[in-house]
Amino acid sequence: MPGIDDPNPTLPETCRIESARDSTVPVAGTTRNNRSRARGDGRPEMNAKRLVIVSGLSGSGKSVALHTLEDLGYYCIDNLPLFLLKELVAGLANADSDVFAQTAVGIDARNQPEQLDGLPELLELVCNGPFECRILYLEAQTETLIKRFSETRRKHPLTAPDRPLAEAIEFERKLLEPILSDSNLRIDTTHTNVHQLRDLMREYLRDDAPPKVSILLQTFGFKHGIPQDVDFVFDVRCLPNPHWQPELRPLTGLDPAVAHFLEGMPEVGAMYGDLARFFDRWIPRFEADGRSYLTVAVGCTGGQHRSVYIAEQLKRHFETSGRKVVVRHRELL
Repeated sequence: MPGIDDPNPTLPETCRIESARDSTVPVAGTTRNNRSRARGDGRPEMNAKRLVIVSGLSGSGKSVALHTLEDLGYYCIDNLPLFLLKELVAGLANADSDVFAQTAVGIDARNQPEQLDGLPELLELVCNGPFECRILYLEAQTETLIKRFSETRRKHPLTAPDRPLAEAIEFERKLLEPILSDSNLRIDTTHTNVHQLRDLMREYLRDDAPPKVSILLQTFGFKHGIPQDVDFVFDVRCLPNPHWQPELRPLTGLDPAVAHFLEGMPEVGAMYGDLARFFDRWIPRFEADGRSYLTVAVGCTGGQHRSVYIAEQLKRHFETSGRKVVVRHRELL
């Protein structure tokens, strides 16, 4: 659908985003539950369990919103029946795993009307739990929604033989009024493309610190082939090779003896320093662009000594800046 699902959307003329800070938006109960524990700028506090409820009109970008939250580290559940919401929140509250510390739930008009009518009371109960609760509502002008459904040829979930598309959209607006009236953040995506919607959500839902990119460091041997689907490939075959030291040949870059040998070579330290400075300069740009992960491959001849040592040094460097790092030594598996 243009503006939201179009892979090459045009820039919008305007974008309307309203939140609890806007006096024109009704936000029922923002001081009666955990939503009041948000910081002064409306964003949640850090280091707390969070629940984001994503709702709104079909075709307004709910899938994009959930995908963005997933990239931000949220555990996402789409199209949850409302009668399961209370049980879900209770289970998440008691879960020890950090996987569920930030959870997002998509709720739409496919629920029964009587369940939606009782939503304000349900949200009151849910948001009085251990979660900082945020409610995101997405909408768009009717003409825009009709155009999106027409171009994508998708069926609106509420259309029926006696209910054409325009009537289905207005019917959905009425059904979702209980969620709209209790929302913390309301975004009109009529003139908003997919990239701008993602940026808006990242800006509103981020912590004080910008999100850190996750990094996969993969080592390999050139004689076994270059790995596919990586963002960067670095060749360290120019460094002194421990393979030519008989006592080091059966060892790997994880062994202290190999590390000691390489640490004594000035060019090894220079190579590591250049790589660390390169990433220190450019990773923040990837993060600012919304990138959630990077895959970095480091290769030497056999993938056993030099690449393994350099990757382990980079891992320690990345971890000191608070980034999540996973290392996979392909030839050592």
